[in-house]
Amino acid sequence: MKIDTLMPALPPAAAAQQAQDIESAGYDCAWTFEATNDAFFPLAFAAAATTKLDIGTNIAVAFARTPFSMAQTAWDLQNYSNGRLRLGLGTQVRAHVERRFSAPFDHPAARVTDYIRCMRAIWETFQNDTRPEYEGEFYRFKLINPFFNPGPIDHPNIPVYLAGVNPRMCRAAGEVADGFHVHPMHSVSYLNEVVRPALDQGAKTRGLSVTDLELYAPVFVITGETEAETRRVERRVREQVAFYGSTPSYGALLVHHGFRDLGKKLNGLMREGKTKEMAELVPDALLEEVAIACPPAEVGRRLRERYDGVLDRVALYLSITGEAGFNRWDELISSIHAA
Repeated sequence: MKIDTLMPALPPAAAAQQAQDIESAGYDCAWTFEATNDAFFPLAFAAAATTKLDIGTNIAVAFARTPFSMAQTAWDLQNYSNGRLRLGLGTQVRAHVERRFSAPFDHPAARVTDYIRCMRAIWETFQNDTRPEYEGEFYRFKLINPFFNPGPIDHPNIPVYLAGVNPRMCRAAGEVADGFHVHPMHSVSYLNEVVRPALDQGAKTRGLSVTDLELYAPVFVITGETEAETRRVERRVREQVAFYGSTPSYGALLVHHGFRDLGKKLNGLMREGKTKEMAELVPDALLEEVAIACPPAEVGRRLRERYDGVLDRVALYLSITGEAGFNRWDELISSIHAA
């Protein structure tokens, strides 16, 4: 199991310094995310400042960019980082894709599958100067000339990860991706009973299995050096779980654990702006399934116990929040790597 971390958007010098600190600490990969800022800019600064650290997006919104623009950006970062990029893509949800990005969202699983295949065809042309002949259901790549072709690079095989929650998107990842971004709000039983079988079903269409894909997830961890600190972290985790639970896309997990009506209640409170009440509605039983709660010294052991054989890479979700509930990073990294 590898231990990764999440890296927020920062100014160039600060991003470079943080990447160096992450590399020095012994992390395996630094993942950016697309929220208030673009996911790719920090990776360019991180690539220039490090030599061993893998860099990746978790996630970049696929439909916000054309396959060619995504392929071009990834090609540059793969070249600049000397082969250390992991390109994580996600579809986002219909409302944001259509109303925020002004992009189409119909048949998202089929569309993103076609998107990734088109992108790989573009990379093939970049590397081997093959004639552009891709014609998919949603995307096409039929034209290029030397002025627009960046040419070959030393590490042309860029690992592509796809994010998902529901079985259909998991099957899509199995069909075309190298890795899978597990959503932070997950449980081991949902992974073993829903996600991994769907990934395996998709992978079999190309002669592979789920074990050929790399699974990565940020994990909710509730911990702290004091009781008050632990309570603050727990509150933040409850708020995040409530936020995710209010989105219909994550309803399958709630249903899986017997909380069929919880999503509708959370969504209703979200529409009313009652965020405090949302967090209070999260059952303890659900929190136990989607989060690890333990003293700081036990975090590494609990991660291993819960995810050995289930995930290949983990990160602590709380590192994205700036919470002070965990400050034993060296100890955590050492315990994970020792295992």
